[in-house]
Amino acid sequence: MSKEAFYPQAVELEAYGKGGFRFADMSHKGSLLILRSGIYSWDYTSFNQVDAGAFASLFKEAEQTEFLVFGTGEQQVFPSLALRQAFIEANLGLEVMDTGAAARTYNILQAEGRSIAAALIAVD
Repeated sequence: MSKEAFYPQAVELEAYGKGGFRFADMSHKGSLLILRSGIYSWDYTSFNQVDAGAFASLFKEAEQTEFLVFGTGEQQVFPSLALRQAFIEANLGLEVMDTGAAARTYNILQAEGRSIAAALIAVD
């Protein structure tokens, strides 16, 4: 993840697919980590690369966040016990689904004004 927000606030996603996302009339190639503090490029291209360290920035903002919507790629993949335990210790909920479902769920919850985050692995 880059140190500065790619976009300085969490906003609704306009589209996903073709290896990236559209939001705020911009397009981004690659995966995203969306926090309350902004939208960040996320350097993960596969669920197999992700461990608790991938969420260090989220854990720093845990008090501002109810839970994470995690889009694991083309298919839903369930996280390891170690990753689930890291979320329990951070007092954060974790909802895991394929990236398409996660993007749609994120948009609904964002529109409701919920304090959520999203980690979305880009899909084609």
